[in-house]
Amino acid sequence: MRLSQRDRAQLRGIVAPEVVAVPPGNPHRDLCQLPNGEIRFYGQRRLDHRWQRCYLASRDAGLSWKTHLVADDEENGPMVRSPWSGDFITVLRTRNYSVLSLPALNREPDGVYVIRSAHGPGSTEHALRKISDSALLDVRQPIPMRSRQRWLCTAQKWEQGALTPVVLLSDDDGVHWREVTLASVAPHVPTPPHQGVRWQQYSCEPSVIELGSGRLLLISRTSQDVHYVYTSEDGGETWTPPAPSPFFHATTTMPTLFRLRDGRILFFWCNTQPLPELDHATQPELSEEERRGVWEDVFTNRDACHAAISGDDGQTWRGFREIHLNEVRNHADFRSIRSGECNDKSVHQFEALELPEGKVLLAFGQAPSSRRMVIFDPRWLYETERQEDFREGLVNLSTHVYVRSLSGGHRAGFSGHCAWNRTHGALLVPSPDGKRDEVLHLTRIRDPRLFSEVQGAVWNFPAARCGAVSIALRIAGADLRVSLTDRWFNPIDVAIADLAQLSVVLSKGALPAEPFWATLGVQWDLDARRATLTVNDRPFASCDLRAEAPAGFSYLHLQNTAPAADADGIFIRRLEKR
Repeated sequence: MRLSQRDRAQLRGIVAPEVVAVPPGNPHRDLCQLPNGEIRFYGQRRLDHRWQRCYLASRDAGLSWKTHLVADDEENGPMVRSPWSGDFITVLRTRNYSVLSLPALNREPDGVYVIRSAHGPGSTEHALRKISDSALLDVRQPIPMRSRQRWLCTAQKWEQGALTPVVLLSDDDGVHWREVTLASVAPHVPTPPHQGVRWQQYSCEPSVIELGSGRLLLISRTSQDVHYVYTSEDGGETWTPPAPSPFFHATTTMPTLFRLRDGRILFFWCNTQPLPELDHATQPELSEEERRGVWEDVFTNRDACHAAISGDDGQTWRGFREIHLNEVRNHADFRSIRSGECNDKSVHQFEALELPEGKVLLAFGQAPSSRRMVIFDPRWLYETERQEDFREGLVNLSTHVYVRSLSGGHRAGFSGHCAWNRTHGALLVPSPDGKRDEVLHLTRIRDPRLFSEVQGAVWNFPAARCGAVSIALRIAGADLRVSLTDRWFNPIDVAIADLAQLSVVLSKGALPAEPFWATLGVQWDLDARRATLTVNDRPFASCDLRAEAPAGFSYLHLQNTAPAADADGIFIRRLEKR
């Protein structure tokens, strides 16, 4: 890839994630790079009342993009180049993601196929070979190992009534393949605060990577509160039983591992906690299958996606930063917005490529309203400080509340897939001190249309086992709950009081009358399991932390605790983590 000096300068200037495009499909396996450096993302667009294959292309390392229609239905889609033969391959199951990659595959008997081409994406030259009759789902692009001549390819299948990961192995450069079936994960069991069962995912959408030692690490999607981890010491022939990740919280969302050329590992996921499950018997719109967990009633944890980085083969991780917040997370017509193509609207599902100048291109999300491609510098994940004064509005905070909506999956009569509509909760208002700036106002307003009237604000900062946050605030009404935790919780989630590692309540009487703004400081040390609180730099209280956070705290959660209407509320002027 030949870049101009201006392009290189523009790339060097990108540190924090910068949106560069909207991919034409939901990221999963459609991002690829040609031998000449051109980057393509394959998908489809509506043209003349029908869906037409297309791809988005960039010849300047992702800085600019152009859409191209794919006129020939036989033309290859995304493929991966072999480091041994130089050929391109991909692995697909008929009628499962294949229509975008190679429509001709749909004319073949059902099964899993390897597609091989000497010329790769865009070429009409290819050879198909059936490698399995298994009903595999969500087959990812194959990955070449570095320690031996072996391809790895992950998928999932139903095995004895449960979804379980599958790893496909090839030792002859993709000609022949064999399956290795991994153990599944136990189903979700509703315990407080849950009143019903979650969508039973068991163990699915696995992502695998080869560590520096040749050991394999695989992480899967589950219905639990965390991703589950498997390892292999023999190149994928045998695997350890699944174990809960000590680092990565997530529920029914896709994990993605990605290795940089220098050996460091990036992990992309949704470090988010959904609202507690409802008593599904009280939701008459649900089907019997949805009540039993065969399907979900609502997704409340897909509006923030994250990245972490490891320089020691996954032993420790840094960052835990929000790559992006769903740009329609507050939309009052969230369920229906742009639902013609995709009824899911989220920022989960990921694909990545490494760019020149040490940058990374990341695609994520579902539906045009939510999915994005960004460029960022991994150095951003090593930052240790962050400030927020709301001069850019609320783009860096989650403040939404949910509107009472129909629950469940696809069915006639409404659009949206397991989605509730939303609206704004906490808002920016003129500063009550009369100065010409705006501050965040957390109130409680009586509105029976809302699922919950609780208002809150959720703010992410670089993860730290030892650190401090400060909050410039003024309490005019009800008490403020201040929580520190290692994952995103919904702004309205009152379970934060029990689930956060640190959660305290601050009343108006605890703050001095002057000056107008008080500064609450919270300093923590996870090794000592203690936190110290100050008000205007004077000691106020100390407390024990209730649980461990192996990677450190990365979230500040603020919530108005009023049991009824509170128009006066709490004003927040500035947030800082140091």
